[in-house]
Amino acid sequence: MRRLTMLIGLLFLIGQQVYAQTFEDYFKEAAEHNPGLQSKYKEFEAAMQQVTQAKALPDPTFSFGYFISPVETRVGPQQAKFSLSQMFPWFGTLKAKGEVATALAESKYQAFLNTRNQLYAKVATAYYPLYELNQWRKIEQENIELLESFKNIATAKFRNGKGAMVDVLRVDLMLKEANTNLGILDKKEGSLQSWMNSLLNRSYDAPITIADTLQVKPLPIGYGRDSLLTANPEIGMANSKIEASTKAITLAEKEGMPKLGVGLDYVAVGTRSDMAVSDNGKDVLMPMVSVSIPLFRGKYKAAETQAQLQREQYILEKEETENRLVGSYYRNIFELERQADLITLYEQQISESKQALNLLFTAYSNSGEAFEEVLRMQQQLLLYEKTKAAAVASYHTLLAQLDALTGNLN
Repeated sequence: MRRLTMLIGLLFLIGQQVYAQTFEDYFKEAAEHNPGLQSKYKEFEAAMQQVTQAKALPDPTFSFGYFISPVETRVGPQQAKFSLSQMFPWFGTLKAKGEVATALAESKYQAFLNTRNQLYAKVATAYYPLYELNQWRKIEQENIELLESFKNIATAKFRNGKGAMVDVLRVDLMLKEANTNLGILDKKEGSLQSWMNSLLNRSYDAPITIADTLQVKPLPIGYGRDSLLTANPEIGMANSKIEASTKAITLAEKEGMPKLGVGLDYVAVGTRSDMAVSDNGKDVLMPMVSVSIPLFRGKYKAAETQAQLQREQYILEKEETENRLVGSYYRNIFELERQADLITLYEQQISESKQALNLLFTAYSNSGEAFEEVLRMQQQLLLYEKTKAAAVASYHTLLAQLDALTGNLN
């Protein structure tokens, strides 16, 4: 019996953990299964393979020649020739090529991180509207329960002759509107869930569990500002491209230097039968050294100029990116502060509206009059509660976007 109790308790805890899945949990799931993010990582891995290729020597050259008409020499006729040669670029050229490829691969990794951050913001944009929808559903359900109680009281007062039939009709109209709104929310949930599941690479109708409440905490002054231009992957991409173009300038200079080659020729020589000579039929072994002369310098100069211009281009792009990120940061901070102020306002309005509603309802219970004011205040309270839920969802969406912007991801 004790084991059964422990098993039931364990299953309950597991169920609670599944139900309590948070936004961060969904982001981790998206990071593991989103095909767009996975493709970016594959692109980075493919770029890393370029590093090994860039640092490799050119393939050696092997050639074979057969003398259809043998060339007669003192020691015998030359019958066949074998040649093996290897070219070596100028000192430091392969290292420069590897450095360029490494910097370009790093830019691909930064692109992967940027896609991850964008995915984080997309998950937030899909997750928090579901929170807002759930809150609106709860608010509508509470509204329906309250209106039904109002209707019962208004009906009772009409039967007792202390109220008007029009009060019952007013509540009935509001109930129909509230039930319609609730039905629309139920239909809307499917579209929001399918959007969320598409980011998680799951079935479109897979269930999504949403937090019951979200806390709105004030942000410290300058939140994320220090990491904006250091942790943002777009800046990392720009830095990697600048580094790659700087290395490309050095590479262009190295490419304009002579290339050295070493080789070995082997000539198969037949024996002479018409006379006896020393070294009769002795094969020929000839080492060789070659040098490529970069005589036409135009293409090397153009490559160097191209790399320099690209470096200047990437520096300007980085400056533009920094300006854009800073502008986005302060715009986002303003929107966060605005939503936080509105949430505080809505909380005050909700509290005061509830007090006013209680007073109006008490007055109506005593006199049977001014029921229209009771309903109007209830509608006003409903509006404040919905607006607050929307502001909370917007606040957390903006906060996730800010974290993606500044690189403050868990």
